[in-house]
Amino acid sequence: MTGKTQQVLEAHNVHVAFGGIHALSGVDMRLDQGTVLGLIGPNGAGKTTMVNVLSGFQKPTRGSVVLNGQDVSALGPQRLARAGVGRSFQAARLFRDMTVEQNLTVAGIGTGRGGRAAARAAAEVLDWMGLTRVAEKRCDALSYGDERRVSIARALALHPAFVLLDEPASGMNDAECDALMHTIAHIPERFGCGVLLIEHNMKVIMGVCQRIHVLDGGRSLAEGTPGEVQNDPDVRRAYLGKKAAAEAHHLI
Repeated sequence: MTGKTQQVLEAHNVHVAFGGIHALSGVDMRLDQGTVLGLIGPNGAGKTTMVNVLSGFQKPTRGSVVLNGQDVSALGPQRLARAGVGRSFQAARLFRDMTVEQNLTVAGIGTGRGGRAAARAAAEVLDWMGLTRVAEKRCDALSYGDERRVSIARALALHPAFVLLDEPASGMNDAECDALMHTIAHIPERFGCGVLLIEHNMKVIMGVCQRIHVLDGGRSLAEGTPGEVQNDPDVRRAYLGKKAAAEAHHLI
């Protein structure tokens, strides 16, 4: 990344309302290329809505999404992917009747890359993630853990400047989580992109993130290093309740 302009993805005063329900209320967030930012919060805090806004699947009711100084709030997911914002989903959303390699290749073609270039990029990502062994498997024949990893690989096949991972460790066992932590921690170095990690598994969050942003009730509650967030009394109250938080020494 030497000599290249550092890319930035930002949310400015983002509000999202569904009828009378305010899913997000005035959220500001910044993701820098080359870093891993965790996004946490209790159930219903607005985490997935925030990812949907940043990736073009949800238009903000108010506020804006800014990519490298340009307002991209009106762009849909395909145009944002072409601009450098990729994502995975809580449900993998793979093309289940296609092979793993085809899933990644199609993703690359969708961003404007030619077929051969997309296939090469797919092979490189699969090799790096240790998934070459399942490259020719149909996605409906994958194990749960491999399905989750292929979802991340498909997002990386876009060659994004930013990749947004929505609960990638969900349902994984301890060994799979450890392997996933190693993968996520090395994504910025290998692909030069920023990572936004939405995750309930605090071991994963604390183990790979340089900074953590906390949402509660659709509002920003705190942001800081893992140590700062873990020791923040407001964060402990949001997760544990007032009485339990007063007795707790750790976030979770």
